[in-house]
Amino acid sequence: MKNYYYFLGVSEDASAEDIKKAYRKLSMKYHPDKNDNDEFFELRFREVQEAYEVLIDVDRRKSYDNQFNSVQRNIKSTLPPKIQKFHSDKIRARVGDEIRLYWQTYDADLVKIIPFGLEKVNGERRFKITQFDSQGKFQLLLHATNTAIHKTVVQAITITQLEVGELDEEPQVKERLNNRREEHHPRPTSSPLFRRDKRFLAYRIKVVTIVLLIAFILLVLKKVFALF
Repeated sequence: MKNYYYFLGVSEDASAEDIKKAYRKLSMKYHPDKNDNDEFFELRFREVQEAYEVLIDVDRRKSYDNQFNSVQRNIKSTLPPKIQKFHSDKIRARVGDEIRLYWQTYDADLVKIIPFGLEKVNGERRFKITQFDSQGKFQLLLHATNTAIHKTVVQAITITQLEVGELDEEPQVKERLNNRREEHHPRPTSSPLFRRDKRFLAYRIKVVTIVLLIAFILLVLKKVFALF
């Protein structure tokens, strides 16, 4: 069951005025017209609207509270929340790069990823980095909460900005790595032993050729002398 109080970022005893303020703030933040009709923001906007419509109505809020508390008592785990997995496919990137994010939690009924907002307890999402901070960092924070025992665990991922100069150096880095590998594992053709064996083989071929040539000359001379 959805937690409307969490959607609006208010407590369960929030006043109607608090709910209105939270709704105005979040509806402006997530409005599709201000976010290029991004699907993620559109979904968050609908969730905020849904939560507001229920909680601002006294009768609907009372009915919701009764159902929500009953469900929470029946299904909530009393174990502390745990983040089993939280990682991205890149830890170094440039502005505009697409990042894929993965996460998996246990015993958590509320999961929030900053800067995106509420998410499923397990899932993945893709996004593009629009900017880094002044130190060239982009940080993601995963908050996994078990509201039954009021426990939250947090895990972070920091993506570092990759400068243009660093990208230009990548082929040179690969070349240096290849050179190092060759130093540790030299090719057979560059081995001194191989070169020595090759010279010895050439010498033997030369000697054999000379011997055969001398034998041929002697044979010819023998036949010439035989004629006289």
